[in-house]
Amino acid sequence: MLHDTMPGTAEHLAEHQPISGYIGFDPTAASLHIGNLATIMLLVHLQRSGHRPVALVGGATGMIGDPSMKSSERNLLDEETLRINQAGIRAQLERFLEFNDGPTGAVVVNNYDWFKEFGFLEFLRDVGKHITVNYMMAKDSVKRRLGTPEAEGEQRAEGLSYTEFSYQLLQGYDFSHLYKTLNCTLQMGGSDQWGNITTGTELIRRLDGGKAFALTCPLVTKADGTKFGKSEGGNVWLSPQMTSPYQFYQFWLNAADADASRLIRVFTLLSEAEILDLEAQHAPAPHQRILQKALAKDVTSRVHSAEAYEAAVAASEILFGKGDLEDLQRLDEATLLDVFAGVPRLEVPREQAGSLLVADLLSEATQYQIFPSKSEVKKMIQGGGVSLNRQKVAAADQAVSELPLLQDKYLVAQKGKKNYFLISLV
Repeated sequence: MLHDTMPGTAEHLAEHQPISGYIGFDPTAASLHIGNLATIMLLVHLQRSGHRPVALVGGATGMIGDPSMKSSERNLLDEETLRINQAGIRAQLERFLEFNDGPTGAVVVNNYDWFKEFGFLEFLRDVGKHITVNYMMAKDSVKRRLGTPEAEGEQRAEGLSYTEFSYQLLQGYDFSHLYKTLNCTLQMGGSDQWGNITTGTELIRRLDGGKAFALTCPLVTKADGTKFGKSEGGNVWLSPQMTSPYQFYQFWLNAADADASRLIRVFTLLSEAEILDLEAQHAPAPHQRILQKALAKDVTSRVHSAEAYEAAVAASEILFGKGDLEDLQRLDEATLLDVFAGVPRLEVPREQAGSLLVADLLSEATQYQIFPSKSEVKKMIQGGGVSLNRQKVAAADQAVSELPLLQDKYLVAQKGKKNYFLISLV
């Protein structure tokens, strides 16, 4: 998980225990996403090693925006929205870190608390004069946005506002403030944050005459070099309201074999011996997805809960022909819709459904999208190939009104082994 460290960082961690180390989190959404999870794991390992993790929620810097790895300036958020987002992030961090009053108890701070009364002229006088423009221009994130020759080969940038240019000074001052108030001597983050972090260590040297350290982890990418952490629907969030536990579990379960070995080392707390054993089991039978199942179980259980993991597994198995009516009935509506998100969804007026027979429902009433005719329905029912809500249909003339509904409005129709349709009574 290590990408770069300042000289002396390992010795500092070994000789001073506990030290306080921090990572900043951008509160531009009400939830963190799995792109943040690698850096959260840095805080987890820091605390497990006997040190104190500090999570900084950037209420002030979130109003500006970090130019790192971005090609354009983002929209700024108001204070009320940022406060709501900060509360959500704090609640998520509590699932990973132990918060207590002990020497290694985790702490959450908000940089808006020390920037809100910091005047512009005061900031220029007390902070800005210590860092030269040449020093700031040398940062890769700035070069990339300015499209300088040193950043040749990067996508042509649209320029950099003074607001975003000042970001590294603000983040650097965060480190200086935490150094003075919490004796925080280490800042960690993704490798794209190296320039901002080292600005902080330089400010501590110049402002406080102190020594601070930096540590970064690699940005997690897929084996093909593309960005990790996105699904077809966008970010994979840690919030169950923004990404359901079922979708979250499926994301990890569907990891490519080429990625699974690295992901399980970054995102789980399994020991090296346990991982090597899983790899040995996985290698001769990759179709069984042993590595992916272990990865999905560990991460889903810690981000959500063991119960959410079990529910996600049960929901996943439904699509593979496992489970019965009771299993379907145990799914809440959101999970049910997630499970069958990729299957055709058909609507039938509830009043009409009350007078229909199964043969009508599966043909004419659903615009012949399931069966082309009533005779085809009858033929497949006689062959035992039609199920409604996991129950075999015994007769084509069974009344739809006699069928048990899911969530009082859904019927899962199965035609053969693999063809599913979700019928909604509306």
